[in-house]
Amino acid sequence: EHIPLTRGDSEIALIGIENWGGNFHFARYGNLKKAYTGAEKYAVKLLLSHDPSHWDIQVKEDYKDIDVTFSGHTHGGQFGIEIPGFRWSPSQYAYKQWAGLYNQQNQYLYVNRGIGFLGYPGRVGISPEITVMELYNS
Repeated sequence: EHIPLTRGDSEIALIGIENWGGNFHFARYGNLKKAYTGAEKYAVKLLLSHDPSHWDIQVKEDYKDIDVTFSGHTHGGQFGIEIPGFRWSPSQYAYKQWAGLYNQQNQYLYVNRGIGFLGYPGRVGISPEITVMELYNS
């Protein structure tokens, strides 16, 4: 579904869907067409979609007016190396976008590494993450 977020005279659409997986046969529960319907009228559209592969497979192709997609799912691989000028994780072999900010033309994807884990109860070289995004009218 989507909801409007209002501040003063400004409104944006916050669109959210159930998981829509693109890799490893993860389930595609989400229905972006249904969630998006009615959001066309908003100048700014933000999408919450758990799996970042959704951005490449459907969002960029069919919903070019969604400004930013926020995802997680990868946990940054829970293992990797991040130093200035170099970033590596085994997650990058499964996910083209696995941590951080990506953009193509006028669309953005932010993949959060999260604070949890999958399998191994820890992290090596990939810190947990809570992201705060600030929206402003320019």
